[in-house]
Amino acid sequence: MAPSAAGDPTEAPVAVVSAAGSTEGAHGESTLTVVVAFGANLLIAVAKTVAAVMTGAASMLAEAAHSWADAGNEVFLLIAQRRAARAPDPSHPLGYGREVYVWSLFAAIGLFAVGAGVSITHGIQELIHPEPASNFGIAYVVLGVSAVLEGISFVQASRQVKRAAARQDRDVLEHVLETSDPTVRAVFFEDAAALVGILIATVGIALHQVTGSAIPDAVGSILVGVLLAVVAVVLIDRNRRFLVGQAVDPSLQAAAVRALLELPEIDRVTELRLEFVGARQIYLVGAVDLAGNMAEDDASHVLASLERRISATPAVVGATLSLSEPQDPGL
Repeated sequence: MAPSAAGDPTEAPVAVVSAAGSTEGAHGESTLTVVVAFGANLLIAVAKTVAAVMTGAASMLAEAAHSWADAGNEVFLLIAQRRAARAPDPSHPLGYGREVYVWSLFAAIGLFAVGAGVSITHGIQELIHPEPASNFGIAYVVLGVSAVLEGISFVQASRQVKRAAARQDRDVLEHVLETSDPTVRAVFFEDAAALVGILIATVGIALHQVTGSAIPDAVGSILVGVLLAVVAVVLIDRNRRFLVGQAVDPSLQAAAVRALLELPEIDRVTELRLEFVGARQIYLVGAVDLAGNMAEDDASHVLASLERRISATPAVVGATLSLSEPQDPGL
């Protein structure tokens, strides 16, 4: 039996990839999000460092360490995107997509070590040996400007996340945690933590000014460090999961099965595994029962044709299909 007509050769792969949730946003938009965050954090880090020296406030020093850590992390994220975009070669036939998780993991560890470590350590030292602060007006101006710049970066990240979440029918937080793009997740969480950190630092410095005691300021530094540690642990865990092999969400898996069953060549799908191998990149492995009673040669041609068509989509780095056993139940 000859293979049945398939219509538009790009329609099937697009349907499968869209159902699997791989098309989460353009690579260029993720790069813009990181660049905006880097520019904002670099300016903020310089301003906070100057303010920390002039005021002597522990919370301001914690915020300076936070911003320098964030700026360094954006460099790691840009490296991650560049290295992950390399084309497949004989040594890496599935491409370099998982590099994005390696470098994003480095960024999260840096946030933990530099941002959280410096903030908590300095806060404890300030509790043991309190030092008076001064020039509070400078601190408030710098924190206010920082809030505006961090807000701009956060708005850019939020816009990308909201659009992607709407396409996946998820709420924003769920999408940030589940997205295969670690750069968007990192910028979103880091900017959110930065805004909360600015609020904590402002309260700590204000209480220092009102009470004359350095303890609230030191506690603020410690709280900023704890906040950064929590964010870093979340980012480390998410990158770890994708590095060791993260399957798509079960609801998206079911949608992908339905998309395959719409193909005229396929009667049943008895196995389907969709695994992320990079940001917005998946590898598909499945077992299908083909329509009709084909000879072995014809069946192999149809399977090869389906694999090529599915793999033609940029988001699919490869597809492997085999014939189902007669006794295997359909999905």
